[in-house]
Amino acid sequence: MSESVDNHPLGRDFPESRDAIHKLKTGNAHFANLMHKYEEIDRAIVRAEQGVEHVSAEQLEPMKVQRVRLKDQLYQMIVEASA
Repeated sequence: MSESVDNHPLGRDFPESRDAIHKLKTGNAHFANLMHKYEEIDRAIVRAEQGVEHVSAEQLEPMKVQRVRLKDQLYQMIVEASA
């Protein structure tokens, strides 16, 4: 039985920046690419944590680090675009 695990979409994590996220996603190819990678790794982590995909702790931790790094990059771009 899998436990309930939440994903981390940028729009929910940064609701005050939804407009900036949308503009960046549609107007900045680099941002769109990073966001796609972020969403992919976030989904993979959720699937692993739910037990849908079998991933060892040694494999999961670097994925979580990568998700945080991507989110940091995306957030910095959001802040710069909102300035």
